[in-house]
Amino acid sequence: MEEAGAAVVAAGETELNLSRLSVSLEMLESELEVRGEERRGSRETILRLLLPHNRLVSLPRALGNGFPHLQLLDVSGNALTALGSELLGLRCLRVLLAKNNRLGGPGALPKGLAQSPLSRSLQVLNLSGNCFLEVPASVLELRALQTLSLGGNQLQSIPAEIENLQSLECLYLGGNFIKEIPPELANLPSLNYLVLCDNKIQSVPPQLSQLHSLRSLSLHNNLLTYLPREILSLIHLEELSLRGNPLVVRFVRDLTYDPPSLLELAARTIKIRNISYTPYDLPGNLLRYLSLASNCPNPKCGGVYFDCCVRQIKFVDFCGKYRLPLMHYLCSPECSSPCGSASHSSTSQSESDSEDEASVAAHRMQKVLLG
Repeated sequence: MEEAGAAVVAAGETELNLSRLSVSLEMLESELEVRGEERRGSRETILRLLLPHNRLVSLPRALGNGFPHLQLLDVSGNALTALGSELLGLRCLRVLLAKNNRLGGPGALPKGLAQSPLSRSLQVLNLSGNCFLEVPASVLELRALQTLSLGGNQLQSIPAEIENLQSLECLYLGGNFIKEIPPELANLPSLNYLVLCDNKIQSVPPQLSQLHSLRSLSLHNNLLTYLPREILSLIHLEELSLRGNPLVVRFVRDLTYDPPSLLELAARTIKIRNISYTPYDLPGNLLRYLSLASNCPNPKCGGVYFDCCVRQIKFVDFCGKYRLPLMHYLCSPECSSPCGSASHSSTSQSESDSEDEASVAAHRMQKVLLG
């Protein structure tokens, strides 16, 4: 036991490593009490306590009294279903690692956590690999948090109250069942890293463009079909991962296109050929329909569309780092055909933006798609 749990001492500070001992909770309790007594009154202070992979079903009672100056606690890889009140006695704790346990039910976190000193001291909280169905309300009151990890749980949503965590720099929520990104997420001014991969997200709110500190955005393996144009405002973004989304498939094959109705064909003909008419010349439904025309964005087309259009991704140069896919709408598949050689030599950004998705070279999209 002594060799496996040998303490590492450096400059008057101690890391106590009692990981992978495979002993009973009673034996671990006894060992912690002995170590606590040894340090009491000495110049050495235990700041880091490592207890992973010990089959713990509850926190040792000796935590609160024997380790008042503890800054890091690792209880990962155990069988914990709750973090008890012992946690509240760790007034100086900055890092809590409790990943890969069985946390998630009622009472998984101690009552009074949000009102305890931990709400002001805790900076890193890792609860990944547990059974949470929602982000615990008490976690949303830990105002000093800089890193929050809840990956590999069973989260269905991100609460709007996530905006309470104003000091948050890294948010990891990959591997859940999240379907939507709340706009309130954009109200985190210090957020640098946002990981939302392996979820069920179908769209990205344009408000995310307000995350001016964001450097890395992981959205791979979701259900995204396009990105909002506003994402171009993320000028400090260095990493963007989009692989495994439906939009990737659209880059390498033509989109399906339902032919326009007779009503739309009639309206298009009138608009494109500038046919003059009076309210008495046309049926009422066609008159109303004509007011709904949208101009095709292809600068070489000049056509219009109504209900029937081709949804397509166009690539926009993003800070010279990679080509970013954004959604736009065309009046027909012909507007998405590759430009001729003469147009490729043009310096017009609008012409460049109208490139066919299938004609974009693979190396130009690799960084944004594969991340």
